[in-house]
Amino acid sequence: MPQPAHPAFTLQRQQTINALNLTVEEYQHQRTGAVHYHLAADHPENVFMVALRTIPQDSTGVAHILEHTALCGSRRFPVRDPFFMMIRRSLNTFMNALTSSDWTAYPFASQNRKDFQNLLEVYLDAVFFSRLDPLDFAQEGHRLEFSDPQNPNSELQFKGVVFNEMKGAMSSVPSQLWQSICSHLFPTVTYHHNSGGEPENIPDLSYNELKAFYQKHYHPSNAIFMTFGDIPAAEHQANFEALALKEFDALPETIGVPNEQRYSEPQRVQEFYPFTEQESGEQDKRHHVVMGWLLGPSTDLEAALEAQLLNNVLLDNSASPLLHALETSKLGTSPSPLCGLEDSMKEMVFVCGLEGCGKDAVDGVETLILSTLEKVATEGVAQEQLEAMLNQLELQQREISGDSYPYGLQLLLNSLGSATHRGDPIALLDMEPAIAAIRKKISDPDYIKGLAKTLLLDNPHRVTLHMAPDTSLPEKRQQAEKARLAEIKSTLSEEEKTAIIEQAAALEARQQMVEDESILPKVGLEDISEGLPDIPSEDSTCANLSLTWYSRGTNGLVYQQLITALPSIPDDLLPLINNYHTALTEVGVGEASYLETQARQAAVCGSIASFPSYRAAVDNEQQLLGYSVLSSKALQRFHRQQSELLYDTFENARFDEHERLRELLAQQRAHAENSITGNGHMFAMQAACSEMSPLAALSHRLSGLAGIQSLKKRHDAAQSDEGIAQHAEQLKRLHELFKQSDKQLLSIGEAELRDELLKSNSEVWAAVARGEAKPLALPSVRQAVRQVWVTSADVNFCAKAYATVPLTHPDAPALTVLGGFLRNGYLHRAIREQGGAYGGGASQDSNIAAFRFYSYRDPRTVGTLDDFDKALHWLQTNQHTEEQLEQAILGVISSLDKPGSPAGEAKRDFQNRLFGRSKAMRDALRQSIIDVSLDDLRRVADTYLKPEQASIAVLTNQARYNEDQSRYNEMELSLNRV
Repeated sequence: MPQPAHPAFTLQRQQTINALNLTVEEYQHQRTGAVHYHLAADHPENVFMVALRTIPQDSTGVAHILEHTALCGSRRFPVRDPFFMMIRRSLNTFMNALTSSDWTAYPFASQNRKDFQNLLEVYLDAVFFSRLDPLDFAQEGHRLEFSDPQNPNSELQFKGVVFNEMKGAMSSVPSQLWQSICSHLFPTVTYHHNSGGEPENIPDLSYNELKAFYQKHYHPSNAIFMTFGDIPAAEHQANFEALALKEFDALPETIGVPNEQRYSEPQRVQEFYPFTEQESGEQDKRHHVVMGWLLGPSTDLEAALEAQLLNNVLLDNSASPLLHALETSKLGTSPSPLCGLEDSMKEMVFVCGLEGCGKDAVDGVETLILSTLEKVATEGVAQEQLEAMLNQLELQQREISGDSYPYGLQLLLNSLGSATHRGDPIALLDMEPAIAAIRKKISDPDYIKGLAKTLLLDNPHRVTLHMAPDTSLPEKRQQAEKARLAEIKSTLSEEEKTAIIEQAAALEARQQMVEDESILPKVGLEDISEGLPDIPSEDSTCANLSLTWYSRGTNGLVYQQLITALPSIPDDLLPLINNYHTALTEVGVGEASYLETQARQAAVCGSIASFPSYRAAVDNEQQLLGYSVLSSKALQRFHRQQSELLYDTFENARFDEHERLRELLAQQRAHAENSITGNGHMFAMQAACSEMSPLAALSHRLSGLAGIQSLKKRHDAAQSDEGIAQHAEQLKRLHELFKQSDKQLLSIGEAELRDELLKSNSEVWAAVARGEAKPLALPSVRQAVRQVWVTSADVNFCAKAYATVPLTHPDAPALTVLGGFLRNGYLHRAIREQGGAYGGGASQDSNIAAFRFYSYRDPRTVGTLDDFDKALHWLQTNQHTEEQLEQAILGVISSLDKPGSPAGEAKRDFQNRLFGRSKAMRDALRQSIIDVSLDDLRRVADTYLKPEQASIAVLTNQARYNEDQSRYNEMELSLNRV
């Protein structure tokens, strides 16, 4: 039966989607025309999102800066920072704001009804009644400030959170590639511009332009309301009406993105990116060549599925024709990180190409791609491959995710693009009819040939982009910014200089102001639920192996893992652990080549992957525990084939395909190098903690900055026949060690599958013994580290770390709460608001017994390191309130209680048990966190966080290193390059 709508809304339609176990309801607000999509589900984690169509006409970042500024105070909540204040006063499971290329969204999720209502009130007021204070625009967007804020004779600087965020974001080569290809594929519409903002354009945005953009776009007539969960739609609508919508009338203007004008013939363009690699000769091999096509509208569901099918056929795995051509080509080192279909914009984009090319590779790359597409258009692909790709689409439709974003939010975001462009998001959620229609079409052998021809080969709206490295560009950009600032300064009148000084003083006073948080709603410790949920499991024996089974509502999917204890590994093989886990599911099996194996994987599994999992003992950070995990997911009907694939992969993986191993090393290197600017704070913390414990040392050595150094050397050595042969032999030795180690199985699926799966697995694994290899043990380590790492990022990442205590130590709960307490009370203001970094904070990692401070996309280095020390001084010398403590505790509990997907929660429970973290232990730790006092915080900080004992790591660029070198020398930081 249709649910009753609020009187201010009209129900447009309602549809049950069995594959997702929910009902979608579409409503329209009668007065303003605002739409509301409600996904009614028997799910206690309720999700809200309001999205606005935002269509920037330049690259000043107006939509992005507005997203930040709108959350800095509103009509009902006129405090400086209600968004970050509410993070501290909430039990949310997700809370953020997001700017895309053509929409801005404000989502949150919570399992607590009171908390959900609190957040809803703050979010609706922030979006529709934002204050947009000019000082908030200056802080979050951009401003001019003297390096000595009170001295007009000092150097003039650009400052601002978004300004520095985008300097960091656009330091990433993939980000520059994507923005460049979009600017040429879309010459006339909004996607031509960078919605996040180009650093050189952001200072062009005026406050009045920001206000005008807000008034035009942030209106209910331009809004899409989306909700998910067990709160009825009418209850949401009553809040929407009372808190916002009743004050608005319909806008006459319809905001949207027009269709792009089409090219009559393909285009070729060249752009440049800043390159600072130190190795001689590297520049000649660091060109990128990508090809992009503009396809049809993303709102046409069948066309979108056809584009996704063609994308999967071409690029899904190494046996796919286009990915195979790119991976095996000598024209570049690896496929471009942009390879794939982008369907979130109004019109879809398909991109493919190579990175690590020579400067003259453009013709060759273009010929390689077009000839591969021509072959597909002429010969087609095997029917089995098409069936496998459709099975992948079915699996994606059925899977209940929610381990990174809440499940409900993922559904809302998946359908938001269609809603933004006034398509049919309900059809996008219910893809089974469209998949069934395509399943009929693939019986025609000419079907996939026609798609390749129509969508790509005969499509003249195509751009070939050559992105070339330019070693002079970093300095040119720095000099251009300095010249621009010098010119501005030379034209400033005395009144304008005074205004800059006064603005800096006013902003600092505003940032230091202690505001009345009581006007904001909150939850308290009394609203915390009692303990963690119990995840039932069953331990049994499968052939010779132990098996743990979880009955979970997985919507027709089955998840299986083989878990192997990390054996004792010689030191010369330790650096290969990550290489081994990457290669295990990417090489051939038995007599089958890696191409045949990839095709088998695609036919059977939604995914198969291998990865290591490490933790320290709960009571001793010097004792390392580690496992290797071979993991897969599949549609339930393929569970037997899934088990056989896991068995064959583990027992019979071959490491003799040398060229394939070279390709994998190149791909690993490219991925690692591209990850630096996005994860710089993690790399800095890893480096700072690298000699805190065996686990920390191993993490830095394998996947940290030292690991990237090692990977680059290994890749270079593997270019010779002798080098790749040695690499292959080492992988074989490592694999034999794992095969001799202790093994067990994990299976997760629907309850009715249990008996059939256990019987099947007993047959598949009958010949495998558990193994008795000696487990991995590493030497103890516990000493300070002081390092500075130089890379190509335009911003900095800073970390300080202190040796503390492991998980079960009585002081671990207080240290865990201390991280949030310092972030909330001091670090957020000092590092983000005043320092201009995109983020910063502190946390206790009981796994390695270390407390870490960090900053993210930071314009400063030394000043931030000083702020870490000042935070500790603030803790000991200021009066603090029980409410501040409560906020820090709420943040920790919210993180601990965050739900996952049904399968994800089972995996998490299994891992906790595997590493000796029983539910009783975790419940006790949770209660100890709730019981932490202010005196506990001061005591543990005084005991463990002594500034003279700090480990330090800074990730910076060459220019900034040169500026701060004398200070680094004073701190005795050793220089490293990555």
